[in-house]
Amino acid sequence: MISKNQLKLLRALGQKKQRKAHGLFLVEGEKNVLELVGAQLTVKQVFATSDFLSANEQALSRFDCIEASLDELTKASSLVTNNAAVAIVEIPSHDIPEAKGLMIALDGVSDPGNLGTIIRVADWYGIKHIVASTDCADPYNPKTIRATMGSFGRVQVSLTDLPSYLEQASIPVYGAFLEGESVHSTQFSAQGILLMGSESHGVRAEAEKHVTDKITIPAFGGAESLNVAMATGIILDNLRRQHS
Repeated sequence: MISKNQLKLLRALGQKKQRKAHGLFLVEGEKNVLELVGAQLTVKQVFATSDFLSANEQALSRFDCIEASLDELTKASSLVTNNAAVAIVEIPSHDIPEAKGLMIALDGVSDPGNLGTIIRVADWYGIKHIVASTDCADPYNPKTIRATMGSFGRVQVSLTDLPSYLEQASIPVYGAFLEGESVHSTQFSAQGILLMGSESHGVRAEAEKHVTDKITIPAFGGAESLNVAMATGIILDNLRRQHS
């Protein structure tokens, strides 16, 4: 059973201010909660139905698990469906990574769903680090976590002063623009930063100053633009063909 104080905390963690104050975030849904088993994250508590706990007893054995009814979990979770499990997890503390290897940088990507999908795409292509401007979506927003489909535990997202970070980078910065060299003919370096802007504003001038290579995805139809997460995946696929 979920106590009143536990329910209050679960609901509070839907807000960025409360996540920051408590140093905690929510992981909702059966798949995402099970992803915590192999993640290097500190799980404070797992609330789940008796069926879920029974089916995954061994996997969840090292966690503090509390049985709750589906009705209780529905009240505690932002999910309408697939809400048989919710976990409270510590927000990890980590240093902003050095600019090396293959990375993604995000400038003003404010939609949590897009951020979560980009984290998932990064995980697919083996990218461990994303650096993002401070006005990007919160990587621990429940919507972001859900959209990662479990990849949140394998990709580190750091919010930072992005123009300053790019200025200090000693590897190529590939900026995505409507005009630039086609990704089909670009010779990508094995190390580099893929810089993506928001769909509404693109890469802003302060970050653009530090772009070493402007690239674009050639269009063959009449669509005005691509979703930023989709565009990220297309560019990474072209890059990985050269450096798999």
